[in-house]
Amino acid sequence: MVATHHIRTAVRSRRAAVALAVAGALALAGCGDGGGGDGGKDGTGPGQSPSAQRPGVELPKLNGRSVQVVAVWTGPEQEAFGKVLAEFEKRTGAKVSYVPTQDAMLNYLGTKIAGGSPPDVAMLQQVGALKQAVERKWAKPAGAEATAQLEKNYGEGWRELGAVDGTQYGVYFKAANKSLVWYNTAVFEAAGVAEPKTWKELLSTAETVSASGVTPVSVGGADGWTLTDWFENVYLSQAGPEKYDQLAEHEMPWTDPSVAKALTTLAELFGRQELIAGGAAGALQTEFPASVTQTFTGGDTPKAAMVFEGDFVASNIAETEARIGEDAKAFPFPAVGADAPVVTGGDVAVALTANPAAQALLTFLASPDAARIWASQGGFVSPNKSLDPAAYPNEVQREIGKALIDAGDGFRFDMSDQMPQSFGGTPGKGEWKALQDFLKNPEDVKGTQARLEADAAKAYGKKD
Repeated sequence: MVATHHIRTAVRSRRAAVALAVAGALALAGCGDGGGGDGGKDGTGPGQSPSAQRPGVELPKLNGRSVQVVAVWTGPEQEAFGKVLAEFEKRTGAKVSYVPTQDAMLNYLGTKIAGGSPPDVAMLQQVGALKQAVERKWAKPAGAEATAQLEKNYGEGWRELGAVDGTQYGVYFKAANKSLVWYNTAVFEAAGVAEPKTWKELLSTAETVSASGVTPVSVGGADGWTLTDWFENVYLSQAGPEKYDQLAEHEMPWTDPSVAKALTTLAELFGRQELIAGGAAGALQTEFPASVTQTFTGGDTPKAAMVFEGDFVASNIAETEARIGEDAKAFPFPAVGADAPVVTGGDVAVALTANPAAQALLTFLASPDAARIWASQGGFVSPNKSLDPAAYPNEVQREIGKALIDAGDGFRFDMSDQMPQSFGGTPGKGEWKALQDFLKNPEDVKGTQARLEADAAKAYGKKD
């Protein structure tokens, strides 16, 4: 695994400070710009100065060159990333083709590489996947220009997440705050409930909302990664950062009592069919985008009142008529233990060929110029500390972005993304499948632990 000294030894007070910063940011949701889907559609943020639009990174002329990029982004995310790639084409003269693919990225890349046609750049979602790409000699080290941009614009923790054995390979372009719960303000107001701050309060709020006639919680259980995020937030808050790190690297078995405690806590929600939109069966047929849109459509009677997931939920809300800061607000994932959790994720760009355009694209992605373009579209948080916060389209996202930067190296990266892909990042297998089965049968805590440990032991033994 790619573990950094800074992440493993991060100061708890820093993590708590981030939680407070996020809480403050989300409290501003009603008094910010409001327009989650409106501001900056032309590629500029509402508060940006003209100088912020001038190119800040030098790129080579690459007329006649082509570069293929592969990522998992579709829908609004693909559209936003397309604007980033279009600017790269404009500045370099290179022709970029984008290929969206499945979540099991290593499997896709293995097939393409075996066939002699690897993409030039891949956006990997797992820390473990980056390490495995290096071990298989697929990845190319980042060039001097990209490394210089990283050293200028990124904190050490994010740089080290993109490095393997001291060599820089990846550029974390898109980050995520994965400790947020988004809610339909009209439903909350009608039910007379406030934003919960603890897990106990969340359950109580859900019961009150249910009594008002709206199913409280939407779960995108068809996508197993959403369930790993549920578990990770509960586990980090309840078990603490040290055990979180140990479990992430399989230094502690999944049969540990701390895992049983977290699953039992999660079952307090998952075991209440009436609190989940469609019950377990419905949730397991609901993909992540639908879990969001069904929360913010349907007028006064949506299919659900709230949905848990990262800041990127804003992209999906933008496909509805709901306005962030007015119809849609968010609160930090409630504290299960002493502190509210702060879990992050991210997509790391890595070059797979010697194509000069691939290295140039990494350089561009490491610059604030590229981050600014997507930031203005919403549904995006950048770990690039040189990005002007004014690029974000509303006060909510500006403050969430600021909180991520202010965290320094004191964050915890998504646990499943640190694991071998066969366990932590493959549809229908490993942790994804075990937690989907758990959603279906949340009383089977011991059985779930046994399956998780068996699959983890196999994955870590093989290291994919």
